[in-house]
Amino acid sequence: MKFHNLYSFFRGAALLSGVALFSLSCVSNVSSKGNEIQYWLTKGDESAKLQQQPPVKFVNNTNSFQNIEIDDTQKFQYIDGFGYTLTGGSGEVINRLSSSKKKALLNELFGNDKNSVSISYLRLSIGASDLDGEVFSYDDLPEGQTDVSLSKFSLAKNKDLIVMLKEILAINPKIKIIATPWSAPVWMKDNGKSKGGSLKPEFYEAYARYFVKYIHEMRKEGITIDAVTPQNEPLHPGNNPSMYMPSDKQRDFIKGYLGPVFRKNNIKTKIVVYDHNCNKPEYALDILKDPDANQYIDGSAFHLYEGDISALSTVHDAFPDKNLYFTEQWTGSKGTFSEDLNWHMKNVIIGSMRNWSKTALEWNLANDAEYGPHTDGGCTECKGAITVSDSENFTRNVGYYIVAHASKFIPAGSRRIASTQTRYLSTAAFRTPAGKTVLIVQNDNKGIENFNIKFAGKIATVNIPGQSAATYIF
Repeated sequence: MKFHNLYSFFRGAALLSGVALFSLSCVSNVSSKGNEIQYWLTKGDESAKLQQQPPVKFVNNTNSFQNIEIDDTQKFQYIDGFGYTLTGGSGEVINRLSSSKKKALLNELFGNDKNSVSISYLRLSIGASDLDGEVFSYDDLPEGQTDVSLSKFSLAKNKDLIVMLKEILAINPKIKIIATPWSAPVWMKDNGKSKGGSLKPEFYEAYARYFVKYIHEMRKEGITIDAVTPQNEPLHPGNNPSMYMPSDKQRDFIKGYLGPVFRKNNIKTKIVVYDHNCNKPEYALDILKDPDANQYIDGSAFHLYEGDISALSTVHDAFPDKNLYFTEQWTGSKGTFSEDLNWHMKNVIIGSMRNWSKTALEWNLANDAEYGPHTDGGCTECKGAITVSDSENFTRNVGYYIVAHASKFIPAGSRRIASTQTRYLSTAAFRTPAGKTVLIVQNDNKGIENFNIKFAGKIATVNIPGQSAATYIF
C-alpha cells in the first residue's frame, strides 16, 4: 500500500472488539410508503451501526431549522457502483471460513435482499497487489529470459480468486469490475525487479498484449473486465510490487500501443488513466489533452491520500465528456471508528459523488487479525472491511459501514441529483432506477444537528447525532 503522509497514515479504522452491535438480519426491506422516510444510522461512538431507525414523515409544518433541499430537476452523473478491491489476500482469508460461513458472508456482501449490503463494484489487481501473499505476474520467468509472445502467460496464481469471483457473479451477475496492475512482469522493466523501475519502451507492445491476454483469459472464465487502468499509483514506485510511470510515458503507452491494440482486438474494456492521488490532477489532464491518446480514454481514476477531492471536478470541468472514478482509500490499524467513518463518508462517499465520480471504492475487502496477507514490503497496517479471525468468525469493520451506507441503497444506474449542504452537514442525493430518492448525510459537528429535508414542496424534520452518518430513503 502507501504511506504518503502522516495525515493519511493515521486515518485508519479502529479494530472492533466484542460482538457486533448490528445484525443484518434486523434490517427491513428498503421501501417507503407514501410520505414516509425510512432511514439507517451509524454513530461514531459505535452505539448504532447501519441500524434502521423509526420512520419519519413529510408534513406541511414550517420551522426555523436549517434545510437540506433536494432538487431532482438538476441531474448529474450516473453511478456505476460502490465497493472494494478484492485482493488476493481478501480471497485467501475469506476462503478460510467454513463453507456455510463463507456462503453467508458472500451473500451478505453481494446479494440484493434485505439482509445484504449489495456491493456493486469491485477492483482487481492484474497480477499481485501488495495485499497478496506473494509477488507475481502472469508471465514470470527465470532471470535473463523474456517472453515477447506471451506464450507462458497464465492466470494460475489467481485460480482461487477466480473461483470466488464466479461465486460472486452467481450472486450478482451484473457486478462491474475494474482491474489494474501494480507492476509489469519484471523482465519488461528497466530494473528487473518487482519494486519500482519503469517499463522498457521495447516492451510497450508486448505489455499492451498482456492486457488483452488478461481480458481474454478472464472472459473465458466468465468474468468480464469493464475497465482497466494502465498502472496503480504510477507516481509511487516504493511499494512491492510497483512501477513508475509518469504521465508522458502513460500517454505514449496508451496512444501508441494499448489503445490501438485494444481497437485491433475489438476489446470493449474501458481505458481509465492515472489511478493515483488528488494532488496531481495535471497527470490526467496532460494525457487527456493529447488528442491521439484522448480518443482511447474513457476517464480518469483517483485516490485521496494526498490532495483534495475537488480535483475530480477540476478534471471534469476541463473534459466534461470523460468519466471520473474513485478507486481506492484505505482504513488502517491506528485510527478510530469515529474518525474514519466521518472522514471517509464526507470525502470518499459524499465528496467523490459531489465531484462527478461514478464509483466510490474503499481499499481492501478482507484480511486476517494481523492485517495479512501482504507481500514483503507491502502494507502491514491496512485494514479490510472484514476481519476473518477463524473458520467460523469474522468482524465487520468501519470500512464495511462506510460503503454499506451507499451500496445498500444506491444501485448501479442511479443518478446523482442536487442537494444542498450546511456548515456541518455534508450531503449527496440520488434517484434510483426504481424511482426512489436516497439522501446520504454526514454530521461533522460533535453535537446533534436538527434539519429539514425539503423535497417537492414537502418538509420532513429530522436530526442526526454528532459525528454520525445516515441514509434516508423515500
